[in-house]
Amino acid sequence: MPRALLFAVLALSAAPVRAETTVIDDRALFPEGPVMAGTTLLYAQYAGNEVTAWDGTAKTTVWRQEGCGPSAVVPFGDDWLITCYDSGTLAIITADGATVGTIGADAAGAALVGPNDGVPDGRGGAYVTLSGPWESAPIVGRIVHVAPDFVARPVADDLHYANGVALGPDGRLYVNESEAGRVISFAVGEDGSLSDRRLFVRLAQLGEDATAYPDGIRLGPGGNFFVGQYSSGRILEVAPDGTLVKAHDTGAAAAPNLTFGADGRVMYVAVVDNTGGAPYEGRVLAMPLD
Repeated sequence: MPRALLFAVLALSAAPVRAETTVIDDRALFPEGPVMAGTTLLYAQYAGNEVTAWDGTAKTTVWRQEGCGPSAVVPFGDDWLITCYDSGTLAIITADGATVGTIGADAAGAALVGPNDGVPDGRGGAYVTLSGPWESAPIVGRIVHVAPDFVARPVADDLHYANGVALGPDGRLYVNESEAGRVISFAVGEDGSLSDRRLFVRLAQLGEDATAYPDGIRLGPGGNFFVGQYSSGRILEVAPDGTLVKAHDTGAAAAPNLTFGADGRVMYVAVVDNTGGAPYEGRVLAMPLD
């Protein structure tokens, strides 16, 4: 979830999409952080303060909390971790939407400023990015590792608006630094610690302009990274060596977040058509992968 007011106010009417694209939700309020739960798609609506489920036929509200500002739905053992960007908390909910835990600070007692995205660690816990404030000047973004016992331990700092996060095929943790227009990576230790910070790619090297704003990142079914952008409707497919494979155009103003169907043949994309102000109307799309 980026600094929306950096970008021009766009028309509220939905932009056209490719003929083969299916619109799952034609009016989602800043849709974010989609994830599959079996054959059901879950996604957050940041401006709607809710988590929505689509089972292939109908939409239902799974969870709602005023003031949360949810930006991601993250698998967390048998439960789900919801990043509440606005309230600075992490909510742990069950599959049926019952809240079973809330985390409001890290293990050192520091506030969670701008919880944004997360990825399971493969051991029942998760890595969560803390973006910091929307202002571009402070470089105060962090990453915490949330253990199954709900303890959030700081593992990285000094990030320029830490945003999307994914584990790569090499076992490293890949993180978008939105305000720096780049993707970096870390080595992951046996104890969950992070080290060996490296630059993976700058979006300008992939043909994007100076306003490129990487938001979400996911590992695709073929082993490539897919980088969503709030600065455009293009999703960049990037090989593990950092080269551009393809730009997937959604036809929307912004395509910040995405996930993939269980069979790897469909990409579900959360797009925003109105990037200029609340409630940031957007849609959720199902795009077949070529």
